[in-house]
Amino acid sequence: MTGLRYVYAVCGPFDTTALRARLTGIAGAPPELLEHRGLFAVVGPVPEEDFAEEPLRRRLEDLDWLTATARAHQCVIDALTAVTTPLPLRLATVFRDDDGVRAMMEERGDDFRRALDRLDGRVEWGVKVFLEKAEEADEESVSSSASPASSAITGRDYLRQRRRRARANEDRWQHAEMFASELHRVLSGHAEDCRLHAPQNSALSGATGQNVLNAAYLVARGDSEEFVELVDRTKSDTDAATSGLRVELTGPWAVYSFTGEDA
Repeated sequence: MTGLRYVYAVCGPFDTTALRARLTGIAGAPPELLEHRGLFAVVGPVPEEDFAEEPLRRRLEDLDWLTATARAHQCVIDALTAVTTPLPLRLATVFRDDDGVRAMMEERGDDFRRALDRLDGRVEWGVKVFLEKAEEADEESVSSSASPASSAITGRDYLRQRRRRARANEDRWQHAEMFASELHRVLSGHAEDCRLHAPQNSALSGATGQNVLNAAYLVARGDSEEFVELVDRTKSDTDAATSGLRVELTGPWAVYSFTGEDA
């Protein structure tokens, strides 16, 4: 293992007990703290054969390696989030040595301090709303017994049913958008800040249904229980359930959506 240094996050001063309690990071190396002008970089050694510029470019195309690396990275961030407010850096942020890390902290120190002042004591909660596909149990019967290849009458019936289904799907989508918009309004009122992200691609995420809302909310730690209860009440809402809507809550996370590009 060489002297390459992987940087997970930048933090203000905090109790380091949890960080040292059998926590391992990438390549099985325990994370350490590197102090510079009152800021602390959470770092760990990584092997040059994986993290030098050229091999890293190839490694990032290896899905299994990338998944394992991202999980180890997130494990450290989660441990930090439990005890402080970390500013997570981009996955695979690597420097040649400690001096390189300190130079980065010197260059970006004012930005880090401003972000920590603004975000200290806050966490991020993610809320998604999905619209499940409508029941299409009668699809086969419609296509078989009322197909256009049948008589003129059944052909007209087939087209009418297709139009009715299209209108019903449009109505369901409009209702879902209204529900998501109202939910976002309510949750925003209980958060210090919020971010609307692009809808999640179900082919990539594996989630079922169409993603109507994909939002992040910045919430004070002390207000998190109330925020979670508010979302839980919405998840059990009879209207949402009977309309094929699913509300998902994730977190608490490090404040990824509110720190800028990568810190």
